[in-house]
Amino acid sequence: MEEDPGARGAPRATGPGERLALNGMGSFEWDLDAGTLDIDPAGMVVFDLEPQEFDGTPEGLGLRVPAEDTVRLSETVLAALDAGEDTFGSYFTVRRRDGKEQWTHAQGRILRDQQARRRRIVGIVRDATAELAHSTLLRKLEAARAKQTTIVQRTTEALSRAVTVDDVTAALTGAGALERLGADGLALGLVENGTMKIIALSGESLEILSERKFTRMDGSLPLSHAVITRTARFTTSLRALADEFPLLGPYLRRIRFDAAAYLPLIAQAQAIGGLVLFYRRRTEFSPEERNLCLGLAGIVAQSLQRALLFDQEREFATGLQAAMLPRRIPDITGGEIAVRYHSAWSGREVGGDWYDVIALPRDRVGIVVGDVQGHDTHAAAIMGQLRIALRAYAGEGHPPSTVLARASRFLAELDTERFATCTYAQVDLETGGVRAVRAGHLGPLIRHTDGRTGWPNLRGGLPLGLASAFEQEDFPETRLDLVPGETLVLCTDGLVEEPAASITAGMEALAHAVRSGPQEAGALADHLLDRLWERWGSGDDVALLVLRRAPDPGTHRAPRIHQYIHQADPEGLSEARFALRQALRDWGVPELADDVELAAGELLVNALLHTDGGAVLTMEVLPEPVRRIRLWVKDRSSVWPRRRSPGEAATTGRGLLLVDALASHWGVESRGDGKAVWCEFNAPAEGAGPGFE
Repeated sequence: MEEDPGARGAPRATGPGERLALNGMGSFEWDLDAGTLDIDPAGMVVFDLEPQEFDGTPEGLGLRVPAEDTVRLSETVLAALDAGEDTFGSYFTVRRRDGKEQWTHAQGRILRDQQARRRRIVGIVRDATAELAHSTLLRKLEAARAKQTTIVQRTTEALSRAVTVDDVTAALTGAGALERLGADGLALGLVENGTMKIIALSGESLEILSERKFTRMDGSLPLSHAVITRTARFTTSLRALADEFPLLGPYLRRIRFDAAAYLPLIAQAQAIGGLVLFYRRRTEFSPEERNLCLGLAGIVAQSLQRALLFDQEREFATGLQAAMLPRRIPDITGGEIAVRYHSAWSGREVGGDWYDVIALPRDRVGIVVGDVQGHDTHAAAIMGQLRIALRAYAGEGHPPSTVLARASRFLAELDTERFATCTYAQVDLETGGVRAVRAGHLGPLIRHTDGRTGWPNLRGGLPLGLASAFEQEDFPETRLDLVPGETLVLCTDGLVEEPAASITAGMEALAHAVRSGPQEAGALADHLLDRLWERWGSGDDVALLVLRRAPDPGTHRAPRIHQYIHQADPEGLSEARFALRQALRDWGVPELADDVELAAGELLVNALLHTDGGAVLTMEVLPEPVRRIRLWVKDRSSVWPRRRSPGEAATTGRGLLLVDALASHWGVESRGDGKAVWCEFNAPAEGAGPGFE
């Protein structure tokens, strides 16, 4: 008997079907007319089917091919048939007996008869798991690289806009910041005087770390250890750190994270801080992920160092600027003054804006607000010298025009090409007289006792420095009256200049804010900054001065009202008449309203028409010896009015005749640099209002 070679383990020849099966490939034939599908043994291996399990139809493959893949495979075949194509190919999955999913590829050729009618499909099926596993890995790696690139780009973009340390922390902890970093939590610390100061925390449960806002740089905690050794540490189990860092133990039960990357922040070979990135459900840090964390730490370190340098320079510049401004405001009698100063938010530059309040002889006060050209420390230094010089000239008792002329000459003689604008006023709070001048600057805004606001027509000269350079040191004075209860506002242009808008819009916004603001000077100053400084974007420095003359309502027994009426202000005349009528009603003598209103109108019109300026209207109760109402109209003209006897055709000249007919007494008195015309009205005996009890 012939010996069987296989009995000795000799190689045995394999047929084509067996070789295909070993290679994970089989063939099939699909009879489209009969609807039968014939799969060879190698193909049955690919589908992991036993002969008794397969019924020889395409639907029989549903035992191993998921429904969604069956639909997709059918759609591919039908599309090829309908399009008249000769071949097709498709990937799908096969669910094997052990539950594993196997990627499979089918490729077929469509056979047609002589009439081009489709009859059969023949083709091959093969196990494509290894093939697709490699491409899936490549896709995963590519997706990871794309994600890492996105994280770096978005973080770099966010931090590129950070100027201060606060900006850096905001970029790392603001909305979407953790997602941008690809982390679930974050802690940021700065090295300060041998301690680690936590300046930012973000992420659920991390607020517990604020209990250790300051820790010594002794390596007792993972972050300080990483900074001291300048070595990043990656851990996928925070609890595993408890043995090495016992101080961390009490916090581990309350921190809801699994993994963390402790990263030193190194800038210019110096450890300036540390960054911790916390993660949930992370079991490893791949080399790519470690490099990403180190890259993020480098970006944060550079931004933080730049911000620290900026904050230091900013602190120096603003300190210099603050040192140039007055440390205290002198107390004044008869009113209140509030000053405010805000530096611009953008950039490390500082400006030359300033304010000052100067005690003057004869119980007067000088107020000034100005702005030196430029936004740098040189502008701040020039501002300090100019402020001191102007204060000295004002303190010598010179009139406002002389003060600005000398200040202009002083600035022109300095070794600088800078100029300055300012508004300066001498105020007598006892009389309400104001002598104001301006040099290329915004004039004052006045809020009257009835709530109206106005910009007095303040004539001006050239900016300080330029005026002397062009030999035009003429700064004409404008005289104003500040009646009791009125408020004067001076500011630099940073409060009224809105980007991409005219200064007129800013001035209107300021006037509206003053009208709607509180009465007290300090509260009004805060109100203006809250409404305007932040609204304009805070791109410029702002100096603000608010002066309010103390109200003078008189007493309960002898009440009094005051009102200033601008020249050529019809609304002011109307408001004055209304105020008089309202006061007489409040005082219990409304029956005098018609006579008093008519007399006041005649006196005011006379003052506004025949003098160069406005007029101050005062009405008061004189309780002794006979209770009566007295009306005053004060102007700055020294020419006294005279009563005339106009002809029948005359259109003027009857004002004082009307006053004489309506009032019980009238007269004229000298008042400082002007005069006051007064008239009195006897009160009815039954008057019961204030001053008439």
